[in-house]
Amino acid sequence: MLDLLQSAQRLKQDLLEAPVKKSAALRGQAFVNLFFEPSTRTKNSFELAGKYLGADVINFQGKGSSVEKGETLYDTALNLEAMGVDLVVVRHQASGVPEDLARYLSVPVVNAGDGFHEHPTQGLLDLMTVWERNPHLDSLHLVIVGDILHSRVARSDLWGFSAMGARVTLVGPPSLLPTALAVPNVSLTTDFDAALADADVVQVLRIQKERQSMAGMPSVEEYRLRWGLTAARAKQLGPSAVILHPGPQNRGVEIDTPVMADPRAHILGQVENGVAVRMAVLDRLMGGDHE
Repeated sequence: MLDLLQSAQRLKQDLLEAPVKKSAALRGQAFVNLFFEPSTRTKNSFELAGKYLGADVINFQGKGSSVEKGETLYDTALNLEAMGVDLVVVRHQASGVPEDLARYLSVPVVNAGDGFHEHPTQGLLDLMTVWERNPHLDSLHLVIVGDILHSRVARSDLWGFSAMGARVTLVGPPSLLPTALAVPNVSLTTDFDAALADADVVQVLRIQKERQSMAGMPSVEEYRLRWGLTAARAKQLGPSAVILHPGPQNRGVEIDTPVMADPRAHILGQVENGVAVRMAVLDRLMGGDHE
């Protein structure tokens, strides 16, 4: 995992921060963005990452495609592979689709988010954003607050940070927390203020408004009061703390606007690192010229 972060950092310096963002590392190769859910950051960053490395990129749109005529996802992917693509990036609302798809295809499949399961490149870019500011990940305490139960970002972050030795606390309303976890150094609580007492990193998750009708789900006002990263609550954090949000944000609900402008907030840094991390992943899997 560390070698991917190091590769992403090199690519960020060599390409993303360069006046001319163009490399021939993946020239002559192509991949497809196979997205069945709306996406802004992930889809566009994969596309830009590929283009910066010189690859050709196809953006698949489910609407108007043969999927609407009854073609299965697997047949769609097999047809795209037959056209000569070298890699498939897939996002799907059902958990496990990327893993299943990888069994059908001979080219690499990258998971860009599957249901409530995981979002690996988001986990990597969050790690990179923190690692750039504190390389001693094994000494950190990460607090993730929000809808833990349905969050693929929370899963990828807790697996990634705990694998690097960090301590992780998952915080949220009782109805949005898992009942149990079998991951070392990970704890559950409903008390956000107590968790913040020694937090080094806070990842604020979007509250999914479609879940407001769930039994036991607090109102927006109660949620903000108890689990929102308000400006007053952010004052509990130390000067070197790192505030993250995977986006999109509900300003004034899970995070206040002044907190997003706080110098400790690195939300746009996450977006930038999303391109760098995805360049590293594409470069690794498509056999680019970079190490």
